[in-house]
Amino acid sequence: MYILRCSNKTFYTGSTVNLEVRVIQHQSGKGANYTRKHRPVELAYFEEYPRIDYAFNREQQVKGWSHKKKQALIDGAVELLPKLSACQNHSHSKNKKS
Repeated sequence: MYILRCSNKTFYTGSTVNLEVRVIQHQSGKGANYTRKHRPVELAYFEEYPRIDYAFNREQQVKGWSHKKKQALIDGAVELLPKLSACQNHSHSKNKKS
């Protein structure tokens, strides 16, 4: 599982069996449509897994994260991840009356 920082400062999250080749593909415009439009890209973070399905599951999890939460992961600030997971709109956590 990997995270690329795109030229527009956004993140692209993906998974692959060959990280080096995949980053070259993204950089050359042969990767995803998103990265093709936002080159150059740089590898910001990666995690290795013994099976691609594990990496894909982690990719799906991280894709749902906010920019700030991804940045905390990249920075190694894992202690911030639970706080950044908390619902920022407190009305979502209030009990609704029927």
